[in-house]
Amino acid sequence: MIETICVCGAGTMGSSIAQAAAQHNFHVILYDVNEGMLEKAGAAMESNLQSLVQKNKITAEAATAIQGRIQFVSDINDCLADLVIEAIVEKPEIKAGLFNQLAQVNHSDVIFATNTSSLSVTAIAKQVRNPERVAGMHFFNPATIMKLVEVVATPFSNQQTIDTIVETARQMQKTPVLCQDAPGFIVNHVARPYYLEALRLAEQGVTDFQTIDTLLEASGFKMGPFRLMDLIGNDINYAVSCQVYDALGQPARLQPSPIQQERVEKGELGRKTGKGYYEY
Repeated sequence: MIETICVCGAGTMGSSIAQAAAQHNFHVILYDVNEGMLEKAGAAMESNLQSLVQKNKITAEAATAIQGRIQFVSDINDCLADLVIEAIVEKPEIKAGLFNQLAQVNHSDVIFATNTSSLSVTAIAKQVRNPERVAGMHFFNPATIMKLVEVVATPFSNQQTIDTIVETARQMQKTPVLCQDAPGFIVNHVARPYYLEALRLAEQGVTDFQTIDTLLEASGFKMGPFRLMDLIGNDINYAVSCQVYDALGQPARLQPSPIQQERVEKGELGRKTGKGYYEY
């Protein structure tokens, strides 16, 4: 039974996962080597919770209790938990290295879950001591709102690991979907054409970003592709496109867009930088 969850990485995704877990009565340890990131995460959580109070979705007492369940740490020796969810830089060797460090300070039954959106979970697991306790637990942004969680099994993952992650997701009021490790898993594989075809239309000068978004939203999509890429972050979305493109043998239909590459190089990443396809 999972009682304490350690979330590694206090960026947008990590802090959102930490808040989501705390809102559902887990004790949460949010770890980041950068104390400034921890302070920023704490302020963002407080703001989010106060917004929920103002909307009468939770009481002020509940907000205080949720904050009280989150511990902010910058020392890896304080990361003692039943489940570790990492949301750090998208590099397999760094993720595996973190898990191996954490294995030294935790008990042998701790479960390691990576929130990677497209990297091979198998490649991460095979570098980790006792790889049978490693799996993917891919949340969607913002994790406090989005219900879907992809639970990604590798050839090493044992059933107890998968069952525990699925049950933890359910306790967080999420909808877990089990899949085997594959490029882009389910959602990011299926979603590539949504972004890439829209980018192709813009590249060819057929129409502009806002028109494409407006048409697709009028067709029933909650967010058009450009607004959604700005929300996700162009750096993250472009990296996923590159990873899926390479993993599937570089088919022309999945070639990453130069428009998006240019925005990443300029630092126009979307909402988090104030500018992407739109200005914020």
